[in-house]
Amino acid sequence: MPRVTRKTPFAAAAAAAMLLAACAGLPGGSGGMSFFVTSSGAGNGADYGGLAGADAHCQKLASAAGAGAKTWRAYLSTQAKDGPVNARDRIGKGPWHNAKGELIARDVDDLHGPGNRIGKQTALNEKGELVNGRGDTPNRHDILTGSRVDGTAFSYNDTDMTCGNWTRSGPEGVAMVGHHDRMGLTPDPWSTSWNSSHQSRGGCSQQALRGTGGDGLLYCFAAN
Repeated sequence: MPRVTRKTPFAAAAAAAMLLAACAGLPGGSGGMSFFVTSSGAGNGADYGGLAGADAHCQKLASAAGAGAKTWRAYLSTQAKDGPVNARDRIGKGPWHNAKGELIARDVDDLHGPGNRIGKQTALNEKGELVNGRGDTPNRHDILTGSRVDGTAFSYNDTDMTCGNWTRSGPEGVAMVGHHDRMGLTPDPWSTSWNSSHQSRGGCSQQALRGTGGDGLLYCFAAN
């Protein structure tokens, strides 16, 4: 009779671990994730300590989810006096996939065009979970961007749309936000825009951001 080889419990566990590690490197595993909405904000309104602090927040959450080998950038623009910073120029070339491996956009132009795949079912957090949107309690669909529809910054001479370049958490300033669920009060393109829908109401505090359906959340993209 042919000899039957039985796997020991240790060998079986080792094989399972190797399979999980391999899956993490595929688009559907955490290692293949290159886009997410943050599961939490900084807890201090729109004050992230500037772009560097926002990037660090994205990196921290991505690392906790097993995708820390990539360089993560927050999708945020600034209105600095010495020159604006465009969100679209900070996030790499794409393509970007969510935590389940679903394609979000092929490249920067696709991301800012009508064919991008951002919506409530695809704009997942770093854990692969849905983010509350319009109709949920609490609504958290306002995502900080400080950007125009094409992903560029407002001028330094325009109204502050970036809460002091992401350093304010009080009554002064406002932030431009987008709707990750693509839902608004009206079906107009501006109302359902993922990156440039409306201003925060009454300042940059956590309370102000929550007042229009937000929680100080960010879009994070892998730049490499």
